[in-house]
Amino acid sequence: MALRCMIYQLPAAPLPPSLFAEAGDGPARCGKRKLERERSDPEACREEKMENKDIEELRARVPCAAVLEKAGFAIDLKESTCKAVKYRRGDEIIIAIHDGKGWFDPLSDVKGDVFSLVEHLDDIGFAEVLQRVSELVGFMPSEPVWTRRSRERDPDLGIPDRWRGRRKPWRGSMTWRYLRDERDLPETVIWAAIRQDRIREGPRGSIWAAHTDDNGVVTGWEERGPEWRGFASGGAKVLFRLGSIGATRLCVTEAAIDAMSLAAIESLGRDSLYLSTGGGWAPATDAAIRALAARPNVQLVAATDNNAQGEVYAGRIEAIAVAATCGYERLAPAHEDWNEELHAFGGRERDG
Repeated sequence: MALRCMIYQLPAAPLPPSLFAEAGDGPARCGKRKLERERSDPEACREEKMENKDIEELRARVPCAAVLEKAGFAIDLKESTCKAVKYRRGDEIIIAIHDGKGWFDPLSDVKGDVFSLVEHLDDIGFAEVLQRVSELVGFMPSEPVWTRRSRERDPDLGIPDRWRGRRKPWRGSMTWRYLRDERDLPETVIWAAIRQDRIREGPRGSIWAAHTDDNGVVTGWEERGPEWRGFASGGAKVLFRLGSIGATRLCVTEAAIDAMSLAAIESLGRDSLYLSTGGGWAPATDAAIRALAARPNVQLVAATDNNAQGEVYAGRIEAIAVAATCGYERLAPAHEDWNEELHAFGGRERDG
């Protein structure tokens, strides 16, 4: 069969981009390159097509929780919140955030999305990562029951108004009983926290423990209860502070309950300020600790948990102490955290 050739008169140079051929990057040259890639590296081409069409869909459909559960990680409910779910596998820790779309390793600086999580766990290339993630489409990971509870708040109110709108605990209230009976805190510490306006009654017998900035303004609060653990929606973690504001001994813990527990064990040391980071290490938290460490004659006490994550945070606190040329001490509980230590210590017996 005879072939017919159509000859077109091209315009004078410079050529329009759409008409570039051998020397350019237009459709003619790109099509030729694409065909060459398909012949020389078909797997790379399939990956490119996958990226162009399906990556965003996979990212939306497969949560990090699915990857972690399939990989043998289990939820640490005690250490999780609705916004940051902690998963453990032996000594490994991964925290899922952003409604399961993101993650980070609190023991390092590694973080990312569902694809980087698979790559991090299995040390494989991206083509295989895509395949493994696609196999998890439709898999429903376990969900902590507390994540389904609705938030009891007025979404139109700001942080200060919501804080002022909650009552302080009183003897016999549900929050009081939670702190006294389940957390073993002595009344002396509970009253101190009430007098310093550090705690409020939360929903269903939970406690709100205020985080404040350097000016004493409430920026958010830790939420702890028999069936609930979280942080104020729309709030910002800085530091929970209990004790003398002018204290030179600064004890940094990971939770307000732990800060109050250590205060109970030490009988509310007069020259001690008991702090909590709220279970994370936000930039505002780092800045607040550095501001406190810059004061004269300060000693930073790393009273973080007795586990791998606690040691990581202790290392950060020590680095701040070195930078500020202030004193430093590592004070770890014999048990995993200071509330467990208080239980063993017999907190309520301190009331006589």
